[in-house]
Amino acid sequence: MTTTENDVDQASSSSPAPPAPKRDASTAFQALMLRLHFYAGVFVAPFLLVAVVTGALYAISPTLENITSSNLLHTDSTGPATPLHEQVAAGQAVEPKLALVAVAPAHNVGDTTRVLFNDPSLGDSQRRAVFIDPVTAKPLGDSVVYGSGGALPMRTWLDELHRTLHLGDVGRYYSEIAASWLWVIALAGLVLWIRRVRARREKRSAAWLLRPDRSRPRARTLNWHAVVGVWILPVILLLSVTGMTWSKYAGDHIDALRNSMSWTTPAVNAELPGSTMPNMPAGEHAEHMGGGTPAPMPAASKAALVDTVYGVARANNLTGPLEISIPAQDGTAFVAQELRLPGQYTRDAIAVDGTTGNVTDRLPYSDWGLMAKLTNWGIQFHMGLMFGLANQLLLLAAMIGLLTVIVRGYLMWWRRRPTKDSKLGAGKAPRRALAQTPPIILAPLAIAAAAVGWFAPMIGLPLLGFLIIDVLLGVRTRLRTAA
Repeated sequence: MTTTENDVDQASSSSPAPPAPKRDASTAFQALMLRLHFYAGVFVAPFLLVAVVTGALYAISPTLENITSSNLLHTDSTGPATPLHEQVAAGQAVEPKLALVAVAPAHNVGDTTRVLFNDPSLGDSQRRAVFIDPVTAKPLGDSVVYGSGGALPMRTWLDELHRTLHLGDVGRYYSEIAASWLWVIALAGLVLWIRRVRARREKRSAAWLLRPDRSRPRARTLNWHAVVGVWILPVILLLSVTGMTWSKYAGDHIDALRNSMSWTTPAVNAELPGSTMPNMPAGEHAEHMGGGTPAPMPAASKAALVDTVYGVARANNLTGPLEISIPAQDGTAFVAQELRLPGQYTRDAIAVDGTTGNVTDRLPYSDWGLMAKLTNWGIQFHMGLMFGLANQLLLLAAMIGLLTVIVRGYLMWWRRRPTKDSKLGAGKAPRRALAQTPPIILAPLAIAAAAVGWFAPMIGLPLLGFLIIDVLLGVRTRLRTAA
């Protein structure tokens, strides 16, 4: 996160030193990386600290949810399940005034069925769920659920804490800064550590990147700072990239890029063949589709068809946990899709005509494009769902490791304070590198920084701030020299 203890400027005399000569390209590049790593580490690390703590909580939230909401998610009843339409009817009896939108049948013995409703009083991506004992068809309770994973309020609260600190769009700036800068700080630190290890002729083996050098006790903090950073590097790079997809500004650019490259997640076509009804989501005026159209099938009649749709889905190799959407209007098929749940790697989907049981469209996961699959896997990993509990423990370990890296970085900075008897003094920065960098290094880096800064403004704006600080420090040094 921050600087080395031996590779930075140790000069702090009262008389300023003469301007440093131009450095060779390799040395100048290392100096720039050190300066960038330092500034980004010092000023961005507070955002990272918050993201680390909230991310560690969110990483284990699926397991916590299983414990805290066990009364809704699980049942002790044993025996054959009642027909699915009876379970749906039991849910409708609890929420008779809300529009039925989907049902998620119990997948394993001891699981509950979720009957899902559209509640106008809720926010985006939120639905009302009634949890049904599949054996007795008795309601066990209801709750608000969020997103495709059906997160309950505790997990949703932790998710929102991690993403926005419950501050809305303003809070998203913090998480975007953290996600955007994490990979920059990590890769700059990796460059510095590789160069440091390679500088020791007797220790050029790549294995030394992964173990601390115990022969230098004075650099113990630096060694552990760097080595732990290398250990967790793959995980935090993946978290950084996937985290940026949820961000406000970089996320919009990522969405535009995915659309232009046809990398978006495909969707099954729910329009029935020969239908004259538009294939669109139901709204509050869905029933006013113009004169001459037949009256839509009552919700109770549609709910009675879920058993047929469920059987067709299982017969078509949709073996994972399912959610069956209930069409809001005639001319639209039922859609059965595998859910994004712990340990569920694929998301097959089919559209079924509920009245005939015919499959009108299918979308196996194997037909997804490579980038759509990678995006899905990355998001599931970020949410702690890819490998279940093992995924959550890996994320928790990575967050703890990143926390120690940040703390050790600040510790090194504090130890470099000019006045050792001052416990609150700030540490010194590394040598200024910009003015001594040859154009052959500076020009391509400037172009790359401009491109990255445009794509991810929460990198570009702080980077511009670091540049202004660096220039002002240079001006101050020249004024002192002139005086």
